[in-house]
Amino acid sequence: MLSHRVDHGVLVLTVQEDPGIGGRAELTSGITAFVRAYQPAPVLVVIEEPAATPATASAVLRAHRHCDELGVLMSVATHSAPVRRLLEANACSGGTRLVVHPCIDTAVGSAYQAAA
Repeated sequence: MLSHRVDHGVLVLTVQEDPGIGGRAELTSGITAFVRAYQPAPVLVVIEEPAATPATASAVLRAHRHCDELGVLMSVATHSAPVRRLLEANACSGGTRLVVHPCIDTAVGSAYQAAA
């Protein structure tokens, strides 16, 4: 469901499958565990097409709140316009803004520059 790699100092987490309603907490925990292990590296969550669902968006938004508490920059990349709109509309506005990108390469470059 969740894979990871480091690209130019950015932790890239890829969500490959829809966790469903019952798997949101597990996905959030998985993301948070990687964030804690690699902090203070910025994090990019890539949501692949099969995982581009409201359940995934919910888990990512929860993980964003944890990242904000830890002071870790987090952004998201997905080709799905409905999921991008859902993330942008529901992201917490009290801390660091969640940046949502349509292109993965641009997202990695932006996260790298923001952390430099």
